[in-house]
Amino acid sequence: MSLKVLVADDQGIVRAGFAAVIDAEEDMTVVGEAADGAAAVRLAERLAPDVVVMDVRMPELDGIAATRIITGRAGAPRVLVLTTFDLDAYVFDALRAGASGFLLKDVYASELLRGIRVVASGESVLAPSATRRLISHYAAAGGGPAAPVPELSGLTGRERGVLTLVAAGLTNAEIADQLGITVGTVKSHVNALLRKLGLRDRVQATILAYDLGLARPHPPGSAV
Repeated sequence: MSLKVLVADDQGIVRAGFAAVIDAEEDMTVVGEAADGAAAVRLAERLAPDVVVMDVRMPELDGIAATRIITGRAGAPRVLVLTTFDLDAYVFDALRAGASGFLLKDVYASELLRGIRVVASGESVLAPSATRRLISHYAAAGGGPAAPVPELSGLTGRERGVLTLVAAGLTNAEIADQLGITVGTVKSHVNALLRKLGLRDRVQATILAYDLGLARPHPPGSAV
């Protein structure tokens, strides 16, 4: 079954280029194109894509606001944000709005296609620079509260441990290796903790872990 993709970008030539690359894949189909955020919201509701490739800076409604509306609906598609501007505010706002990934527009076509497949599978993808900014942001802020929080009270000890490792950026395979369990078991724990916490994906889980002080990054230059 082909992944249904909606492409939203206010620059026609860029939008057409992304659509051509995506449509050339056997497992993907571009079901619609939007030139602004408002159109992206309408088309996402009408066409029910699996993934929306979303630009940030667009007229009528910007990509962040459009992402927030789209991901706030039941059965929402995944949103992969692409932008030319590698700015802190865009990274944080896009992820908090519900985006499952953040990439820069200068990525290779293969990276874009991989990003679409990754977010469609329920995982998350971040440009290396976005990951560094996210970690640096929380390192500079000193982390969140260390006291127990109600949001985590429903997790088992194992699920809480898995959440910490997810926030550290480990893949399912790496978590499985570290905990001595199978990848399938890790997936089950991840799915369970996402469900209990009302989160969409690993990006949101990572943000929550840092916000609540469950994960604390090492500031640049410190020992790991």
